Amino acid sequence: MEIMLKDILREKERKLEKYKKHFNPYPARVKRGLLIDKLNEDFSRLEKSKKSVSVAGRLRALRDQGKIIFGNLEDESGKIQIVLNEKETENFDIAKETLDVGDFLWVSGKVFKTKRGEKSLFTEDWKIISKNLRPIPQEWYGLEDVEKKFRERYLDLLLNPEIRELFIKKSKFWDLVRSHLKKEKFLEVETPVFESVPGGAEAEPFRTHHNALQEDFYLRISLELPLKKLLVGGYEKVFEIGRIFRNEGIDREHLQDYTQMECYAAYWDYNDMMKFTESLYKKIIKTLFNGTKTKIGEYLIDWRKKWPKVDYYEVFKKESGLDLKKASESDLFKKAKELGLIPEKHLGRGRLIDLIYKKTVRPTLVNPCFLVDHPVDVEPLAKRLSSDSSKVERFQIMALGTELGKGFSELNDPTDQRKRFLEQSALREKGDKEAQRLDEGFLEALEYGMPPASGFGMSERFFAVLMDKSVRECVVFPLMKSLARKSELKGE
Repeated sequence: MEIMLKDILREKERKLEKYKKHFNPYPARVKRGLLIDKLNEDFSRLEKSKKSVSVAGRLRALRDQGKIIFGNLEDESGKIQIVLNEKETENFDIAKETLDVGDFLWVSGKVFKTKRGEKSLFTEDWKIISKNLRPIPQEWYGLEDVEKKFRERYLDLLLNPEIRELFIKKSKFWDLVRSHLKKEKFLEVETPVFESVPGGAEAEPFRTHHNALQEDFYLRISLELPLKKLLVGGYEKVFEIGRIFRNEGIDREHLQDYTQMECYAAYWDYNDMMKFTESLYKKIIKTLFNGTKTKIGEYLIDWRKKWPKVDYYEVFKKESGLDLKKASESDLFKKAKELGLIPEKHLGRGRLIDLIYKKTVRPTLVNPCFLVDHPVDVEPLAKRLSSDSSKVERFQIMALGTELGKGFSELNDPTDQRKRFLEQSALREKGDKEAQRLDEGFLEALEYGMPPASGFGMSERFFAVLMDKSVRECVVFPLMKSLARKSELKGE
């Protein structure tokens, strides 16, 4: 195979040098003419007019039959057969000696139908506008290796139309989110990626050094705290769609850097936000799938029905056997071990509850629902229920055994917020790297006064679940271990 590849590369270099003797294989300007789908759409009219038209695209197939050459030319919009012949095509002999599958071509000529009725473009003139120097995998060995698909995603996109369509849908997904928020008068903003104190989530951050300021900073793990400062500053509805970074493990639902949307609305509570997000999600699904039902894995999910509210305490007791109103930290630790989990001793009550929940409760929540009213131990940034101060006004959008979004009534009491930050700091001192940090800047902002508000966050995990794929599959260029590092680990 290696010998074969070397031969192919050598032959392509020879063709390049041959073409260079006559023309520039990488011109700066191209008069493209029509998109190929437009050519196909207007084919009958163009055929009758007998006028020359031009198109440009990548040569995806090539069939040399001596005095005539057939090829398939493709751009993003579609494809067309091109035909070159010895008598009427400019520089036909150069075409025979230099053309390769993978070349980008500009082609000019008249449209016609072959005897078999195939729409075609008879080539009067042509030029290579970017010479291909490496064989497209499909030509000689295929692209089967999953890691190679991620590492060389451009080839995966080139060979698999369904993968190209996936990322078109992803763009449409975020367009739908953005347009829905703007329709509801949310202002889109951008907040800093570098932070002195990473906050807004329980996650281990990445650290970087800022040369100009001669100081270390963290990459943000959430969008939350800066957006809530904007509510202090007088804005009433804000949102951001941006990258966040969490130094945690990779699995089907988690990556270290991913896109997240967070929105905040003054004078809303979590009931208002639940109503809003249910409407948003249903709109996304109906638009992407032309309906309200989706087949995901073994499940057929109907998103149209009214989403029920599931009480966290009740479902936790049902699935785990523990009553959170009575269970001590010791009880939780014991239960976690019974479930085969390996809880570390420094974990606090909130983290133990979350571990047990993920093992016992989360997998049972298959149909869309709102999981509501969580223990205050698991959410240090949410407002307490007025009827029970041990719970918070928090909700998670659940379906297919995973979380698809989270929101709550925002805690705007600076005294209570400081108390909860200090509790988190104590957990950090015991060894919990993901516990939240005390953020004096945010507390100072709260002390100036933040209106009652509700916030919500969703990540691209929701899109991945809808597509029945891992989050990594839905990232155009997922981060990969370097080839040098891979070889080093293998001892090569």
